[in-house]
Amino acid sequence: MPATHHTSPPPTTTSDTPPIHKVDAVPHAPEQPSEQAGEGGESVGRIPVVDVRPLVLQGRRPAKAVVGEVFDVTATVFREGHDAVAANVVLRDPEGRAGPWTPMRELAPGTDRWGATVCAGTTGHWTYTVEAWSDPVSTWRHHAGIKIPAGIDTELVLEEGARLYERAAAGVPKSKGRRDVVLAAADALRDTSRSSAARLAAARTPEVDRVLTRHPLRELVSSSEPLPLLVERERALYGSWYEFFPRSESGHLDPPVHGTFRSAAERLPAIARMGFDVVYLPPIHPIGTTYRKGPNNTLSAGAYDVGVPWAIGSPEGGHDAVHPDLGTIDDFDAFVRRAEREGLEIALDFALQCSPDHPWVQKHPEWFHHRADGSIAYAENPPKKYQD
Repeated sequence: MPATHHTSPPPTTTSDTPPIHKVDAVPHAPEQPSEQAGEGGESVGRIPVVDVRPLVLQGRRPAKAVVGEVFDVTATVFREGHDAVAANVVLRDPEGRAGPWTPMRELAPGTDRWGATVCAGTTGHWTYTVEAWSDPVSTWRHHAGIKIPAGIDTELVLEEGARLYERAAAGVPKSKGRRDVVLAAADALRDTSRSSAARLAAARTPEVDRVLTRHPLRELVSSSEPLPLLVERERALYGSWYEFFPRSESGHLDPPVHGTFRSAAERLPAIARMGFDVVYLPPIHPIGTTYRKGPNNTLSAGAYDVGVPWAIGSPEGGHDAVHPDLGTIDDFDAFVRRAEREGLEIALDFALQCSPDHPWVQKHPEWFHHRADGSIAYAENPPKKYQD
């Protein structure tokens, strides 16, 4: 078939549902130094990132998706102490360009398991990485939410918050006034004409949350090892297949006449009208005559019995040849072009078995299994014998 997862304060967020980011290939935010990555998508550093999913054969094979398909990336992220941690996913396109990273959320409180839903916008070989980092703003918010209502070090806590917000603003783009939103929150934290509760509330508005969620202040950034992702076209995920025997499409039944690629091509518009996506052809190679089977697997073939297409190989050629009764390679190419005009694709059965008449049997006997009597073994599914 074609081509064919130490409890700490929560990070700043505005929704319980992680956003879905479709990445085409856009510039990534400035990189921050990362800790050393380890094997299997795991990182080794101050903030470990372990058990990244999806993971196929420890990263030796790619996870798979199709263009526009959403999928979850998850990882276990934790650190010592009680400071807040956060994480995000970075997708890199086949050119190695990073898109905007996708914030992750803790999937269940206290589990240290984080996840995000992502989506790739073009076909090719992508990679995905999980970054984990210390979130000083969320740590401060957690402490301020406890200390300020209790009247503990109120002015000191507010000044610490203002300085954090100023640091965070330095990493926020000036466009659309987003940096000004964060700087205004820092000013509000220092506004002694307002109550401490009002000053804290001004730093935790939805507008501030949106900016800091997209442009957080990140410290001690650790990164997992990049893991491979193969993004294929939509038809690799699903399609409607029609099994088609060109030799049966001659238009003549009595007497029977062997169909060709050119006569079979006339059937393609009707197949397309039925809503199929792919026309699947059994092997189109020459068919052997030794032990040729008749209808319903009978052992004696009649004059008009053309054999089983999977009994590949005869003096006319093997897997690199087309059955002469079907036509030529040029006829096959014309058949494929006609299918394309009808919005259909052609899938060929890639079958490696050989008839006793296949040229390889004589040229390369070492490629086959031999029985104790020296004969080349044929496939069996007792009591069935596939001598042909």
